[in-house]
Amino acid sequence: MKSLMTVLALFGLWIYLLSVFKRKKLEFFYFITGSVGMFAFLFSLLEPVATAPLARLVCRLTGLVGEAFGMFQAYSSYGILFIENANGPISLYIDFECAGLVEILVYLSLITFFAVYKGVRKLAAGILGVLWIMFSNITRLFVICCIIHFYGNESYYMAHTIVGRLVFYALSIIMYFYIFTRAQIRKQKVGEFQYVDESN
Repeated sequence: MKSLMTVLALFGLWIYLLSVFKRKKLEFFYFITGSVGMFAFLFSLLEPVATAPLARLVCRLTGLVGEAFGMFQAYSSYGILFIENANGPISLYIDFECAGLVEILVYLSLITFFAVYKGVRKLAAGILGVLWIMFSNITRLFVICCIIHFYGNESYYMAHTIVGRLVFYALSIIMYFYIFTRAQIRKQKVGEFQYVDESN
């Protein structure tokens, strides 16, 4: 009961701060406070219930690709990818980090308070971004599994810790550039010059 009251008090404080920043037209503080607060509340609500289903979904989708190439299989009920290689099989468990929930919630929190998009365009950007994050995560896991399949169990650390993360970060940077940076540049005004883009 005490923790619930604390959460409600924090939520009320968050809404109050947002209303103040909105009235004063402090767009930067509105964006930062809104994004951080929304992520914190969404994470606390969804992490206990969404992590396992999302991990199973990612496992299943990655497994479909692996099975198509005959390199690994998915046991989505357990969140495990079973990878065949020359040194013998190895199991890759899809845990909280691999599920991608944090990345999805961060993105949704940012896009919600990103002022460049409005209405339907914001909704479309949100959906496309989530799909891209899912694609990036599945691609990352596929690359990890491919490396292990071809180079054996000893390549696990390099595949998971280095190569897989580089792949995911590279794909994430592409998405953030097109959805946030490029859109912001096209909307900004510098002196008497302004980008005009009817698509946004």
